[in-house]
Amino acid sequence: MLSTRCKLSVNINKYALLRNSRGEAAPDLLRAVDVCVAAGAHGITVHPRRDQRHIRFDDVPTIAAHLRKHHPGIEYNIECEPAPHILDLVHEVGPEQCTLVPVKPGEVTSDHGWDLPRRAEELVEPIHALNQQGIRVSLFMDADAPDACLASAAQLGANRIELYTGPYAAAWGTPQQEAERTRVFDIAARAARHGLELNAGHDLDRFNLSGLRNLETLLEVSIGHAQIVRALDVGTTQSVRELLNALGWDGLQFG
Repeated sequence: MLSTRCKLSVNINKYALLRNSRGEAAPDLLRAVDVCVAAGAHGITVHPRRDQRHIRFDDVPTIAAHLRKHHPGIEYNIECEPAPHILDLVHEVGPEQCTLVPVKPGEVTSDHGWDLPRRAEELVEPIHALNQQGIRVSLFMDADAPDACLASAAQLGANRIELYTGPYAAAWGTPQQEAERTRVFDIAARAARHGLELNAGHDLDRFNLSGLRNLETLLEVSIGHAQIVRALDVGTTQSVRELLNALGWDGLQFG
């Protein structure tokens, strides 16, 4: 069974995308937060982008205030590129974790990790400022990142890496499944040797999470798309609980 140290952070971007499609207030993001937390989620993730196509900039502090008032102890994770105006928002809000993600123009979703040390200069000041504020820093990282990349992340002051699990998820159920699973376990071991803690995210679901059993260094997964797709069939509460069960939290009493 996967270590119960691994926590679930639900990414609510797609709830915001649906809301924005009508330009109104439904679905209510704070209600989505409440339902996810009541179902047992340990954290809430948002990923504001420059075009504000899902989470808007004004959502970020509103969700932060709601969590602190109604759900103390629930972790807030802000994923973002290190753009100055977005980082200013992160510093204003003061989340428990900031996951820095490289962004290329026109991408539909995050699909690659940081190329370090080549791009280290872009991260020196952002990571230092986040560390100074006591915000945990995680860097989005490819599962085949070389040791030099991990060493650079540690030298920059990152606390964690978040593995980009898109290739792992795409290989699930194919002949490449075991090779991608081995790649994930390999970088997990290498990250630990560099003193980096481990998160993971992208296309993880209630099925392919089973392939990460016994990855005891995995502390947190962030799941959004698969959760809301499943919620269309069974509802938000059930979809979140299924993910928790896949993570080894079955048998617990949820609020």
